[in-house]
Amino acid sequence: MPLVDVTHAPTVPESDLRELASVLPHLVSLAVECPEEPYDGELQPGDVELRFRPLGPLDRSGLTVVIEIKSKWFASRAADRQERVDALHANISAATGLVDFGIYLSLPIAAWSQGD
Repeated sequence: MPLVDVTHAPTVPESDLRELASVLPHLVSLAVECPEEPYDGELQPGDVELRFRPLGPLDRSGLTVVIEIKSKWFASRAADRQERVDALHANISAATGLVDFGIYLSLPIAAWSQGD
């Protein structure tokens, strides 16, 4: 269950953010898919959590969009994490046309619980 935080410059059009929000759940799920948490293409509530926030007056960023992904550590994910994030970057760019953005993939040791 990835948590995805998207920080964006105030100059990014809302239409671009909506497009990003529509493609991120699927693309992130593909990027972090692994034997321990396979992705069947059918996202359920709680599978991917998205949070968007504009840069604040004291924030500093050289990019218009920064996407931070946290997904539970598994050896199979960690082994090729750079390839995963590079492919995700290419897929987001192809799907949205964004060019000035970065992705940070973090794989912490974690647990998740969700009620029914």
